[in-house]
Amino acid sequence: MGQKKKWNEFSPAQKAGSIVAGIVQVTLLVAALVDIRRRPAEEIRGRKGLWAVFAFVNWIGPISYFLFGRKQAAGEITSE
Repeated sequence: MGQKKKWNEFSPAQKAGSIVAGIVQVTLLVAALVDIRRRPAEEIRGRKGLWAVFAFVNWIGPISYFLFGRKQAAGEITSE
């Protein structure tokens, strides 16, 4: 593994990429937590509390919740 870089050693593109990735990660987390909070338990596979905790696992948690944690609501359109 390489030596750790300090923030001031990053190029402008690396800094921008890191900031964008951080914003996307936080947005996914907040969206997942809001959806878990608002969605009835009957529309979620598994326990809401476990999904809320799992949502804090970077990238994997929120994406997994949106892909696998939500049941299809009545009237919801799928792309088949």
